[in-house]
Amino acid sequence: MQKIIDIISQEVREAFEANGYDGKYGKVTLSNRPDLCEYQCNGALAAAKEYRCAPFMISDKIAESLQGNHMFVSVESVKPGFLNLTLSPHYLAGYLQEMDRDRERLGCEKSENPRTVMIDYGGPNVAKPLHVGHLRSAIIGESIKRLGKFMGHHMIGDVHLGDWGLQMGLIISELKERKPDLVYFDAHYQGAYPVEPPFTIGELEEIYPSASAKSKEDAAFKEDAMQATYELQHGRAGYQALLGHILNVSVNDLKRNYKNLNVSFELWKGESDAQPYIPAMVQKMKDDGFAYLSDGALVVDVKEDTDTKEVPPCMILKSDGASLYNTTDLATIVWRMEDYHPDAIIYVVDKRQELYFTQVFRCARRTGLVGPETELKFLGFGTMNGKDGKPFKTREGGVMRLEYLVSGINEEMYKKITDNHTVDEAEARETAKTVALSAIKYGDLSNQASKDYIFDIDRFTSFEGNTGPYILYTIVRIKSILKKYQAEKTLPEGAGILPARSDSEKALMLEISKFNGVMESAYEEMAPHKVCAYIYDLANAFNHFYHETKIMAEPDPMQQAGYIKLLGLTKKALEICIDILGFEAPERM
Repeated sequence: MQKIIDIISQEVREAFEANGYDGKYGKVTLSNRPDLCEYQCNGALAAAKEYRCAPFMISDKIAESLQGNHMFVSVESVKPGFLNLTLSPHYLAGYLQEMDRDRERLGCEKSENPRTVMIDYGGPNVAKPLHVGHLRSAIIGESIKRLGKFMGHHMIGDVHLGDWGLQMGLIISELKERKPDLVYFDAHYQGAYPVEPPFTIGELEEIYPSASAKSKEDAAFKEDAMQATYELQHGRAGYQALLGHILNVSVNDLKRNYKNLNVSFELWKGESDAQPYIPAMVQKMKDDGFAYLSDGALVVDVKEDTDTKEVPPCMILKSDGASLYNTTDLATIVWRMEDYHPDAIIYVVDKRQELYFTQVFRCARRTGLVGPETELKFLGFGTMNGKDGKPFKTREGGVMRLEYLVSGINEEMYKKITDNHTVDEAEARETAKTVALSAIKYGDLSNQASKDYIFDIDRFTSFEGNTGPYILYTIVRIKSILKKYQAEKTLPEGAGILPARSDSEKALMLEISKFNGVMESAYEEMAPHKVCAYIYDLANAFNHFYHETKIMAEPDPMQQAGYIKLLGLTKKALEICIDILGFEAPERM
C-alpha cells in the first residue's frame, strides 16, 4: 500500500506537469504549521528561479488545478508561493479503511529487495554479570533487528561473546590456585573430562574479579595467566575443556538475563569461534602484501588521503604473535561472509569505539575480506547517565548489575500499581514486570541512539508524559473500551471507518495514516526513536479524541461502530510499534 504522502505528492506533481512545470517541484511534506494546514508544497519557490516568474504565479495555477480534487477539502496558495493542503475527511477515511483490511501490517509493504543483515549487539564478556553498560547495545540492537524483520529483511542477531584473551587465562590460573587437583591442570591427562562444571555461576562471577585484582599486584600470577592464555589459544585440551564449562555456565545465565529484557539472538558466537579463521586470514594478508612488521607487530595501513585526523595502522598480531580484538573481529567477518554471505553487517557499539571500527572496516575492505557490495555499518550509541550527568552508577559509586536495575524498577512499578488499586498480588507482579520493561526500553529508545541521555527512574516510570507506561496505559484504555463494546454489542454489517466528525477525530486519523511512512523511514535511518515519537503522537491524538468523544454513549449504531473500528486500528498500530521496540501491553493496569 502506497504511503499517503506519496499519493498526495503524485497528485501535486501531476498538477505541476499539467501546467507546464517539471513534476519534481510537486514534492509534498507534512505541514510545519499544522494550525494552517495538514500538508504543504514549497516547490513553486524553487520552480520560480527556473521559470523566471514570481513563485505565487506558479502556486496560484497549481491551487486552481487542484480545486475540486476528491483528495482535498482545500488547496490554498499563500504568498510568496506556498501551497497549503488539507485532506478530505472522506478520502482520509477511505485510506484508513484500506489499512484496516491489512490487519497484520496495516498496509506497510515489505522491502522489494530483502537483504540478509547480520547485527552484532550485546557483546558481554563471559564469566562476568551483565551491567548497565550492556543495556543500550542490547535493546537498541534488538529493536533494529525487529524493525528490519518487519520490513521484510532476513535479520541475524549475534551476541558476539567476549570469551577469549587474558580474561580466560586469569580465570584458569585462579581456578588452578584454588583447586589444583582438578584433572584440567594435568598436562598428561588422557581421559574424558567431566561433564559437570567445577564451579557455579556465582563462583565464576567471583573468580574473575578476584583474579583480575590479583594480577595487578602479583607479577608472577599475571605471568602465569598470560601463559595459560597462550596455552588455551594453542589448543591445550584441559584448558579448552575448562573454556567449554565457562561458556556453558555463563551463556545459560546470560540467556536468563537477556530473556528478562525480551532480547534474543539467533547466534551465540564468541571470539573463540573466530580463532580457526585467523591463521589463513593472516597468511593471506601477508601474501597479498597488505600486512607488514612494525616494531615487531604485524599491521595493515588503513589511512586514506582524505583523512583529516590521524588513523593509525590496524594491528593484526602483537609482537609475541598473540591476537587482539582487531584480529578476532576481522576473523569474525571472514566466517560471517563464508557462512551467511550478508549484504550488511551492523555493529551496535558505544560511539567511543568509532575510530577502532573505522580501522577494522577499512582493513576488511583493503584486504578483500568483504567486497564493495557488502555494507559495514557502525551504529554508535551514547552513554546512559545518572541525574548528575555522569555514567550511571550505584549509590556506592560502582557499576550496577543489570538485573539489579531491572528488579529495582520492577519494584517501583509494583508499588505504583498496588498504591492505586487493589489487585491480586501475582497479577500485580506480572503487570509490574511488563510495565517496568516498557519504562526501561522506551526511556532509552525514545532518545536518538547516538546521544547521551539521563536515566531518570522517576520520569521513566511515570504514567504521564513521554514514557513507556503512558503508551501502555493508552493501549489498555483502548482494550477496555473494545471489551466493553464486544460484551454489549455486535458490529453491524457493513461497519467501517467513517469520515471524521471532529478535529480531534481527524487528527487521530492523520496520525494513523503516517504508520507505513514512519516504519520505512525508521528502518532506513536505523532510528527506533522515530517509532517512539510516532506512538507518543498517536497516543496523544487518541487521548484527545477519547476525552472529546462519547464513544460508548453514541446513539447512532453505525457511527459508534465507526469509532470502534478506528479504535481497533489505533490499537493495532500501537501494538505493532511496541513489539518492534521490544515490549508488550498488559490486559489491564
